[in-house]
Amino acid sequence: MINLFNPILTQSLMSNEIVKETLDWVFNRYSDTKAILRQLGEGINTRIFVGQHSMLSFVRIEPNTQGSIHSHPEEQWGILLEGNCIRIQDDIELEMNEGDFWYVPPDILHGISTTDHPAVILDVFSPPRPAYQTEGHGFATENDDK
Repeated sequence: MINLFNPILTQSLMSNEIVKETLDWVFNRYSDTKAILRQLGEGINTRIFVGQHSMLSFVRIEPNTQGSIHSHPEEQWGILLEGNCIRIQDDIELEMNEGDFWYVPPDILHGISTTDHPAVILDVFSPPRPAYQTEGHGFATENDDK
């Protein structure tokens, strides 16, 4: 068992967190420190982390929220980390549960909505979406405020 009241251990844990903040290859999905923040729509917010050839986007969708149907030239994978949602793709609306994941080929119309519960999704884009490399609003389609 770890004794969190041990001053040496406490100092070591604090030092570890400080070191992680200074490294450009360590991130935390709950931290805004190294994230690009974007509001995709009312009740849909994301923290984005950009690599050389891919991009991660941790999306939180509030209950009873509908995202816009959109497409983009980048391929996308999504995994439902928490909650449940409705995926819309290929004219199909499909209930998704925690642990389900999906693939969106380039230029395919797709969207998402929630019912009475929030959802947290990890989206992976390749290549990185240029419009998502800066803070902003919208899904970065031609009708959005980029």
